Amino acid sequence: MPRIHLPGSIEAAPTASRPLLEGVKNLLGSVPNLFRLTANSPAALEGYLGLNGALAKGSLSPQTRERIALAIAQINGCNYCLSAHTYLAKNLAKLDEAEIAANRNGSSSDPKAEAAVSFAVKLVRVRGQVSAADVAEVKMAGYSEAEVVEIVAHVALNTLTNYLNEAFETPIDFPVVSAKAA
Repeated sequence: MPRIHLPGSIEAAPTASRPLLEGVKNLLGSVPNLFRLTANSPAALEGYLGLNGALAKGSLSPQTRERIALAIAQINGCNYCLSAHTYLAKNLAKLDEAEIAANRNGSSSDPKAEAAVSFAVKLVRVRGQVSAADVAEVKMAGYSEAEVVEIVAHVALNTLTNYLNEAFETPIDFPVVSAKAA
């Protein structure tokens, strides 16, 4: 049971959120609970969708984005995001079970992706206080400065959704995955 109102339909959401939720429905075919819950604040929903949309046009591959999302959700213990991103990793990014497990544990079987996931994990663990050597390491793995900035932005985006879901106990509407099972 969520801790705040979960609009049961687009029509039950605040008026300013409705067009945004319609856009989500047109894109995804449905409106997952995360979006409906966030719709309580049209500003928060617009901000989340804006950053998410902008980053989707960035340089990082969908596979790398999902790898980061899995690692961050695992660290933050967000079962909603683990469930959603496991589904997306399998069905859209086409990552296999072994890679998803590695990502949840903060690594990857792909050497370049390993650098991105490890950097993302370090960002969370040290609350952004990475060293010059940490930044140099991810760049040496082949990531441009723009991509390194995008890794940080993806960590922030995923932390936002992890916190929303954990703070308000968003009901999981994907096949359930538990952070405890890593």
